[in-house]
This record gives sequence, C-alpha cells and structure tokens, in this order.
Amino acid sequence: MTEIHKQYRQALTPKELYTERITRLTEEIRQLNKYNRLVVVLELSAIALAIGCVVGYTMWNNVAALVVAVLFIAAYVTIRWRDSRNSRMAEEKESLRSVYQKELNYLSGDFSGFASGEQYINPRHAFTLDLDIFGPQSLFHRINRTVTTGGSDFLAKELAETRVRTIDEIEAQREAIHELSEKEPLRAAFMAQGQGRQIDTTDILEALHAVEQMQVSRLAAHCLTHIAAIGSIVVFYVLLVAAIFGPLSGTFPMLWVLFQILAVYLLFGRTLKRINQSINIILPRLGTYVNMIMLIVTADLKSREGRDIISQLSADKQDALKSFRLLKGIINALDQRNEIWVPISNALYLADYFIVRRFLLWQDRYMMHIEEWIAAVSHFDALVSMATFRYNEPAATDAKLVDADEVVYEAHGLYHPFLGVKAVRNDFTIADQHYYIITGANMAGKSTFLRSIGINYVLACCGMPVFADSLRVSLFSLFSSMRTTDDLAHGISYFNAELLRLQQLIEICRQNRHTLIILDEILKGTNSLDKLNGSRLFLQSVSALPITGIIATHDLELSKMEEEYPAHFHNYCFEIQLSDEITYTYRLSEGVARNQNATYLLRNILKTALE
Repeated sequence: MTEIHKQYRQALTPKELYTERITRLTEEIRQLNKYNRLVVVLELSAIALAIGCVVGYTMWNNVAALVVAVLFIAAYVTIRWRDSRNSRMAEEKESLRSVYQKELNYLSGDFSGFASGEQYINPRHAFTLDLDIFGPQSLFHRINRTVTTGGSDFLAKELAETRVRTIDEIEAQREAIHELSEKEPLRAAFMAQGQGRQIDTTDILEALHAVEQMQVSRLAAHCLTHIAAIGSIVVFYVLLVAAIFGPLSGTFPMLWVLFQILAVYLLFGRTLKRINQSINIILPRLGTYVNMIMLIVTADLKSREGRDIISQLSADKQDALKSFRLLKGIINALDQRNEIWVPISNALYLADYFIVRRFLLWQDRYMMHIEEWIAAVSHFDALVSMATFRYNEPAATDAKLVDADEVVYEAHGLYHPFLGVKAVRNDFTIADQHYYIITGANMAGKSTFLRSIGINYVLACCGMPVFADSLRVSLFSLFSSMRTTDDLAHGISYFNAELLRLQQLIEICRQNRHTLIILDEILKGTNSLDKLNGSRLFLQSVSALPITGIIATHDLELSKMEEEYPAHFHNYCFEIQLSDEITYTYRLSEGVARNQNATYLLRNILKTALE
C-alpha cells in the first residue's frame, strides 16, 4: 500500500471506512456475478462445440476436427477453473462485506450480529454481573468478534480476570491491541473466516484427543511395513507388465491384487473406520483453521505478543500451518473413499495403507502441539476483537498505569462507555483506604457512575482504551455488590443473599493486598433503621482491612460518617434541580444531596392517573 493510500485510510473515520468498503465490495461482487453468468454460457458453448467437433470427426474422419475438439475441451476446463476461482472470490467478498456491515451496525448501536456471552454470566463473580460485562448489550457484546469458541473463552477470561496483573503483562497486551487496531485489512480478513458459523474449538480438540487415545495398530508407521508396501506395489506392476508383454499368465497379477486388497482390509480396515469416525467432524472447519493460521503467520507483527503467537505457530519442527494442511489432506482422502474406489485404489497403490501411515506419522510429529496451536489461535482471535473495539472507539484513550503498592484511581472526564461521547463526564480521585459515600435522587446518575468507575478499570487491566480524558490507576483487586438477587429455589431470601455477598467480599479482600469495593445500597433488604445501623457497622469494620470503597446510598444519615471519621470518609452527590420539571445534571460534586424526587414523581403520576 502506498503512503498516500495509508494517509487516506487513516483520515477516514470508522463509519466512513466501513461504508467505503461495503460500497466497493458490493460493486466487485456485482461484477463477479455478472462474469459468472457469462461463464455459464461459455461453458455450455465450449462443450457443445467440442461435441460437434467429435461428431464431425466420426462422420468425416477429419483429424483437424478432433484437434479442435481437444482445444474446446481444454477451453472448457480452463473456463471451469476460472469459474470455480471466481465463485470462491465472490464468497470471500460476501464474507468481508458481512464483516463491514456488522461493524457499521455496531456504530449505530446494533450488536445483534455478535454473540453476547450469556454463557459467561456468573452471579457469584466478584464484579462481572454488576458491571454488565456479559449478556445482551454488555461490554463483551460490544467487543466480541471472535471466530472460534476458544477465542470467545479467552476474551471472556480477560474481562473476568480477578488476578491482579502486572504492568508488564498489561502493556504487552496493549501493544498487541494497538498494533492490530492499525491493521484493518488483516482484522477484517480474519473475522471473515467466521461469517458462516463460529468454530467450536472444543469439538475439534475432543475429536483429535479421541483419535490420540484410540488403541490402534502402529504397524503402518513401521519402516519395515513401508518397505514391504512399496515392494508389493512394484511386484504387482512387474507381474502386470509381464502378463501384458510377456509369457506370464494374467492369473498371477490378479492373485497378487486380491492378496493386496485382502491384506490391507484385514490389517488397516478397522483402524481407518475408527479414525474416520473420530475426526471427520472437523473436516468442515479445518480449511478455516488453515486460513486463519495463514493470516497469522504471514502477518508482519512487531509487538511482543504478536511475535510470540507467530513463533508458536511457525517453529521449524512445530509448523502449525503445515500440520493442519497435512491433516486436511488426510481427512479429504478419508472423505473421498467409497465402496467402488477402495478396492481399485488398494489394488493399484495400497491407498488405505498409506492413509493410515500418513495419519500415524502426523500424529507422532504434531499431535503433542495441537493444544498449544489452538490456544495461540484463540489468543489471536481475542486480540482481534479487542483491537477492533479500540479502532471503533477513537474517542477513548489509554490509561496510565502506576506502579504503587496502594489503590490509585485518578480520573478526569470519566464516563460510561455505553453512553458514548455525549455522556456527561466527571472528575474523581480515589485515595487508598478512603471511603466515598455518594448520595442523590433516583435516576440522578449514582449507579451509572459507580459502573463507570469499575468498567473503565476492567478495560484498563485488559490493555484496552478507557473512556475518560485521562485515567491514572494502580493495579488492585476489584469487588462490587450492586445487583444482589434472591434464590428461592435454594431457600435464599434477598436479605440473606446480601449477607452472603458481603461475606464473599470480606473473604476476597482478605486474600488481596489492596481491594476497591463498589457498593450500591448496602443491606437494602431490611428496614431503614436496621439498614443504617448495619451499613455503619459494616463500613466501620472493613475500614480496618486493606479496602478502599465507593458506596452509593439514598440514606442521607450514612453521610454523617464523614463527620465522625473525616480522615477516611468523604461525601459526594449527584444533585437535581426541582421546579416545574426535574433537571438532572449528572454532575458529581462534593457534599450531600438535598433534593429527592420519589415523592415528586409519584405525585405527578397519581395526578395524571386520577384526573
């Protein structure tokens, strides 16, 4: 790509680029389809003319007509090959257009083209349920572009990681994400591999492990059987030539053929059947794996993680691309076997023996590396998703990671990624082992702000961009309690569920040096006075642990803890303006909220309903 083209591409916004790509691909597909219709006419014409020339030769014994017939047949074969190639090109372009259309839909708020990750929802997780990490309209739903289930699992693990990472780990991943975000054609080509349906990594691994654990004869892999097989084939052709051109009876080559067919069937027939049953399941997706590995190993990646993935897939003695191509060839050979061709192929060149031998040699050389290769592809798959998210969100920025043995969280212009650039931004600084009590009316922005704190920290820890003018954070454990629910099936009431969640919080905090907790209405499952006393007791108790906290509450009495413990407790609020209408500013400020809206809103509803 020329420097001018690079600058042109960089000047386009994501929406402009996707629109331009869709327009171009639509025109190219139209041209290919138009050409394909012409090809059908040319194919029929070539066949008709070839038949006509053959008829002419038989009627008039004209050698020239036979030569022309051969030329028309050659033309038909060439046209047919071009037709097949153009059909593949059209399919590839359709897949690419689908990729760009889904990205364009994403920019319009439509995520229906991507899996939402509902299978990863875990109410017991430290923070993912409260922060909308998984499920419809979630963070995962916005990021996920994975082609394989292994890539999906890798991405989910990154977003749900509770282990405190190191700065080096995060920066290495951020470097890889940044590099891939600038390689739009590579990302699009990779994502296009999954437009048919997602590859089930587990199915592939289980099929290959089933073959690995099968008790099959290793006879075909032995060098002596290889020599014997080649010798047998040579003997057959010597006997055949002697029968055709010499005095030898045709009975001898026929008997030898029967011997070969019987020997191969008895020695390797059952082994072939068992191998075929186990690995035939992966044939439809194996070509896609080959394409993905080809895209990865031929990519000019400079980042540390990118180079590591390529080295895992392309080491001299562990060449994943070569391995998967060989396996694809073996499975194709198995797939093409049929009742008529099997005895003929075994008679002519002992086909079944060599299929078994190829597979056993493949298994000995490559099987031990399969899990490592699939893990590398899954890793790259997840990186492509994260890089696409980065590209699609140019307004986001990188967090500054601080090497500090304490909780550091300094945000300027922070906002929730789901709200977009029109969201109201807030500044907020969290000091280690300090507690911030946030009050405000219903719908004033408390819960959204709490989630903004948590979800941006998750993004920062994954090496992805954050939604703030600037964000400076250290690395610590994160725990939230915002969406506690009852579990009637197990006899757990709402209040009991809250207690269990707080108990889980304490246990996790004891295991970590520093933890930021995000709480929304502690003990809301009990009466007001009990709730206030319980909340005060809880905060007083955990303040002795290495915990830093943000607590949203409607209970204004809880804000008096700032008066009792001014060194560690601080009041912030989201205030509203009450007049003829309610004005929500969504601006965070110091102090305690004074205006509430529940009675005001209810009065308006009742007035409207009863008039």
